[in-house]
Amino acid sequence: MASLINCPHCGMRPKEEFSIRGASVARPAPSAPDEDWHRYVHIRDNERGRILEYWHHAAGCRRWLVVERSNITHEVFSVTDAEDKAREVAQ
Repeated sequence: MASLINCPHCGMRPKEEFSIRGASVARPAPSAPDEDWHRYVHIRDNERGRILEYWHHAAGCRRWLVVERSNITHEVFSVTDAEDKAREVAQ
């Protein structure tokens, strides 16, 4: 059975409709020291377990989503529209 992603706009869809664009990592402030930017761009810990990633629903609604999943088991725990997630974080 194919893995399914529950898109908040399109419902359950096969994972092949999506493209993974990378982990959700806190971006340094524009005025942050060069060392902070160096770590952000070039040096990342590859943590095991639950992670947040940006996914694009390329073959569906074309929305950006934030997917919380295990990078060990690939189990998906939650899917949130990236715009909603940004508003949540800004509050």
